[in-house]
Amino acid sequence: MPNAPKTGCLTLVATPIGNLGDIPLRAIEILKEADCIACEDTRVTGKLLSKLGLKTKPELLSYRNENEQSLAEPLAARIADGQAIVLVADAGTPAISDPGFRLVRACRKNGLKVTAVPGPCAAVTALALSGLPSDGFLFVGFLPPKRAARVRFFDAQQDFEYTIILYESCHRISKCLDDLVETLGADRAISVSRELTKLHETIHSGPAGKVREQVAQASQKGEFVISIAKKNYSL
Repeated sequence: MPNAPKTGCLTLVATPIGNLGDIPLRAIEILKEADCIACEDTRVTGKLLSKLGLKTKPELLSYRNENEQSLAEPLAARIADGQAIVLVADAGTPAISDPGFRLVRACRKNGLKVTAVPGPCAAVTALALSGLPSDGFLFVGFLPPKRAARVRFFDAQQDFEYTIILYESCHRISKCLDDLVETLGADRAISVSRELTKLHETIHSGPAGKVREQVAQASQKGEFVISIAKKNYSL
């Protein structure tokens, strides 16, 4: 009996944001069976595959912000031809403040199967650990690097009724917190998470002025998540 034709599929696979033990078991099987893994940095993903003990590695394709637009349609065509394409980020859930939505859009537009292996996401993890209200939230990713743009954003969200979550780099965390305190006030309840799930994970929650001091006195290496509570909320 002839083999059944392959059914192409795009699978978004979440990868650990720190602790390798957080890789979903199903993710390992999906990665093993992929025809191609589209990833931000082939070196980072290659190391992950090696740590997972995957001796037979699929094709690794560099899929970044810079080339996402040009690669989305060709990858969708490969899926239409029956290939199993996996999309990963360097850490966390792909397409969430990382490349991916254009490929998903191309697949949706062409009626192709898209599924996911859910797993780690820094924004959701930080919110759950923050002690801030989690009944609703606004995730905005990285704010613009210019101070004026950051201040405009904070000023526009003065009265937002849910928790706001944003990412910030180690290079701008101090300036970002300075702008936050100046615009939203030293009493605004916030939480700052660093190096989530890693050995040196730290989480500071409380009034913005106090948290800013705590962050300034600690290591500023690694990745940061800032959660901002609605006005008049206190921990």
